[in-house]
Amino acid sequence: MKKQTAGRDSLGKFAPKFAELNDDVLFGEVWSREDKLSLRDRSLVTICVFMGKGMVDSSLKYHLMSAKNNGITKSEMAEIITHAAFYAGWPNAWAVFNLAKEVYTEDEESQEEHGGFFGMGEPNTAFAQYFIGNSYLKPLTKPGVSVVSIANVTFEPGCRNNWHIHHATSGGGQILICVEGEGWYQEEGKPAQSLKPGDVVTIPANVKHWHGAKANSWFSHLAVEVPGENTSNEWCEPVSDDEYKMLD
Repeated sequence: MKKQTAGRDSLGKFAPKFAELNDDVLFGEVWSREDKLSLRDRSLVTICVFMGKGMVDSSLKYHLMSAKNNGITKSEMAEIITHAAFYAGWPNAWAVFNLAKEVYTEDEESQEEHGGFFGMGEPNTAFAQYFIGNSYLKPLTKPGVSVVSIANVTFEPGCRNNWHIHHATSGGGQILICVEGEGWYQEEGKPAQSLKPGDVVTIPANVKHWHGAKANSWFSHLAVEVPGENTSNEWCEPVSDDEYKMLD
């Protein structure tokens, strides 16, 4: 989870203790307990509580934006608000819907333009915990049916996946075919490689690496899983903000 600084940014001088409790305790300790409850579920609970109390100001809009970033889709949010309306009240539901429409449609037109020829697909919620920022996934072959798995992966600006390793006892690994925008690929112990459409990256099995978008560009690549024996994927630590900023 990204470190929260909103309290210190807004109230650091006026109410430093409150800022500390907001950033370090509420978000630093409570929200970070993802082993107890996922960020997605914490967002869901928080929105329902705000709605029930009639708190439909900018703070709720922030939590709606967080919910979107934590993987709650537009259709899921509509269903959440509709369900909660019967308990929290119809006027509250209208107010929350008005905020949710702003959050979920403000970049809808620009998103439709990304993903290259193949399109950007749906939010990559299943693997969101292994990404910093939002990513989108469009499978191009059917898992378990096709011999080779191919998917189009789209990263919003600044989004990248964690360091990870494609394990295999023979064969295995992955091939990236860049189709839109600009991004990065880096293997452990080597300089990062700048990527643009048409570039192809062959990732050997058992090599620790990461890839993602540049800070100011959307980025899409086809991810081709190379068949092998005893294949598995190991997710490691995130690419820190400090590491990432050094690439700009």
